[in-house]
Amino acid sequence: MKVFALYTAARAGLFLVCYGLIWLVAGRWMEWNSVNALLTALLALLVSAILALTLLTSLRDRLAGEVAARADRAMAALEAHRSAEDVDDG
Repeated sequence: MKVFALYTAARAGLFLVCYGLIWLVAGRWMEWNSVNALLTALLALLVSAILALTLLTSLRDRLAGEVAARADRAMAALEAHRSAEDVDDG
């Protein structure tokens, strides 16, 4: 769960940095209103997603490994529970 929190915080931080940089650059040429803020957020989301693919690879791999291990443990527990029920029914 710690890796999930770390990856989520890294993604959120990356988005906020992208939003801030785009806001600083685009703020010179645009009048700020809700539509421009939304467009800036969408652009920041796109840019941060592309950057996350390269910058956060190790964190994403660790998270995927942790999720896979947790799923394997859950499947093993479910299979053990099923086999215990089969023995009780027999």
